[in-house]
Amino acid sequence: MKYFVFRNYTIENLFNTFDVSFSGYDDIFCIDQKADGYIWCYQVSIKYDVDALISEVDAYFDKLCLCFSRIVEKKPFLVFSLENLNEVRFCDADYRLKETIDRFNRKVREFAEEHQNIKFIDFSEFLRCFPSDQWIDWKYYYVSQIVINPRLAPSFRKWFLHKLDSISLKRKKCLVLDLDNTLWGGVLGEEGMNGIKIGGDYPGNAFLYFQKALVALSKSGVILTICSKNNETDVLEVWEKNPFIVLKKEYISAYRINWANKADNIMDLAKELNIGLESFVFIDDNPSEREFVKQMLPMVEVPNFPDKPYLLPSFFNSLVNDYFRVYTLTDEDKQKTLQYRANIRRAEEQAKFVDMESYFASLQLKITIEKLDSYNLSRIAQMTQKTNQFNLTTKRYTESDILSLEDKGWHIYCIRVEDKFGDNGITGTIFLQPINAGWIIDSLLLSCRILGKGIEFAFMQSLLYHLKEKGYSNIEASYLPTLKNEQVSHFYDQLGFALIDEGTSSKCYQLDLSQWSMPIKSYYNIIYK
Repeated sequence: MKYFVFRNYTIENLFNTFDVSFSGYDDIFCIDQKADGYIWCYQVSIKYDVDALISEVDAYFDKLCLCFSRIVEKKPFLVFSLENLNEVRFCDADYRLKETIDRFNRKVREFAEEHQNIKFIDFSEFLRCFPSDQWIDWKYYYVSQIVINPRLAPSFRKWFLHKLDSISLKRKKCLVLDLDNTLWGGVLGEEGMNGIKIGGDYPGNAFLYFQKALVALSKSGVILTICSKNNETDVLEVWEKNPFIVLKKEYISAYRINWANKADNIMDLAKELNIGLESFVFIDDNPSEREFVKQMLPMVEVPNFPDKPYLLPSFFNSLVNDYFRVYTLTDEDKQKTLQYRANIRRAEEQAKFVDMESYFASLQLKITIEKLDSYNLSRIAQMTQKTNQFNLTTKRYTESDILSLEDKGWHIYCIRVEDKFGDNGITGTIFLQPINAGWIIDSLLLSCRILGKGIEFAFMQSLLYHLKEKGYSNIEASYLPTLKNEQVSHFYDQLGFALIDEGTSSKCYQLDLSQWSMPIKSYYNIIYK
């Protein structure tokens, strides 16, 4: 992705590994309209005249708005917070400049709430990692107008990549946790339920903090699982009876508490949850267990666990920043644990039936098809970034991309799926590009947690009937194979599409809606909103 950067100083050193071009110093008139996105990276000028600085900062927001108004399409626009890199205060009681800077940053945050393609990036978060006397190297400043110390550039690039992932709503899905000396101090099998260290004085209070932090992480949409070498009955007793345990069973989507090797257990967890191993992060205090999982499952992230409990807050913060931080949270994120636990109950219910049709009929399935709006935009963008298995083309779109496609006349739908066990939330989407007398299916994807119930067919059948009723006859589609989406290689064939071209990198299909018919199973309750 190519960015155009608005700047008032030399900052090429920060972005030299990215595809970027730059404005002139404080130039807001020459704008590259061909760029894929834009970055506003102004910082407070190096001056000592406070009144002049206040006047200058006051004008920045109007300049930003002018640039934003001149961008033709709804492309991503990333705005760094304004920071005073060379704060010199002559009067302790004079907060005018600080208040002016704060006012600019507040206006940008409010502006971002009104425009979904604007994202606010808190630059102070990066600067706080370093002493203020390291922010500027005055030699480079005087020689080349470089405002950020070049020695900080590698750290900045790593941090900015995390920010781009956060904005794209990319993060790991699942955290796998050990128990002994990880969630509490001591070994349960040796010290018993009342002997483990949790709550009270140190180190128990450090483990209690860690559990509370993990509960908060779960509420943000990260799936928590347990992988521990222990007796399951002992752990269940701890969850039920130890009053200091806050990370109780209700926050755990799945667990493997046995004496099998942890690599096999993690693979079993991945199968049960139906998510890829690359979405996992494994936490264990034992270095040999960590190394074994690293060797056997290289796609799983395995960070080093701190050797002292008082380091757990710093460890948790790095865990969030490295793997689980996102720019916004969707409603589906907040319900993730409940949704996966509901899937377990569905599996238990299925075992009671001798045939799948009867099981599906018992679920009271409800499929709601919605058009793109401001409420589902973030979730739709998130699914395009994260969904790999049931994804016919695996194209990735940001919120800004989607808004731009909508402006071009594309129709974008999503589906909500509910049954008697709960609401799965928004779990599928389709992108339709208009063509003469019909549509091209640009993207079609569904969350793996709703597969296996024929929902994908009911959704598509209903949508095709909907388009047919509106007078459209021509539907085109394609399948682009990846390492992970082989399961959908014949999806369009099963829907009655005609294969018109097949190569090593794609299969192209066409459907004449005027000649197409395929009955929808009666147990699907399909609603259009």
